[in-house]
Amino acid sequence: MKLRIKNNSIRYRLDKNDIQELGAKGYVEGRTEIGPDLFVYSLQGSDELQLNCKLGTNKITIYMPTAQIKEWVTSERVGYEHHMDLQSGNKLHLLLEKDFKCLDDTVEDQSNNYDNPLTQKKDQ
Repeated sequence: MKLRIKNNSIRYRLDKNDIQELGAKGYVEGRTEIGPDLFVYSLQGSDELQLNCKLGTNKITIYMPTAQIKEWVTSERVGYEHHMDLQSGNKLHLLLEKDFKCLDDTVEDQSNNYDNPLTQKKDQ
């Protein structure tokens, strides 16, 4: 699972293994060691009606409705998003996406990424 944070936006990209684990366990996480500390970013099923996010000590968790998880695992749907209201009056943009293979060359292992739908257009 990949994490991107920019201002008031958090985006997770999940590969095939991540989606499979999310469907089987209702939970998936990524971990990054930073010096002696561990930073965790996770996606967890919940009974809530829409995406929600909470920040804990060294951990970001996005909560996803269980019904959406079931749909996502079995469909071609690319992702889900929600603009979460914050106490400050601002909004936090949450975006979950299936991770597609890049169209350009990259050194990153993409063997578990989803086929990019733009590949067909590029080949035509």
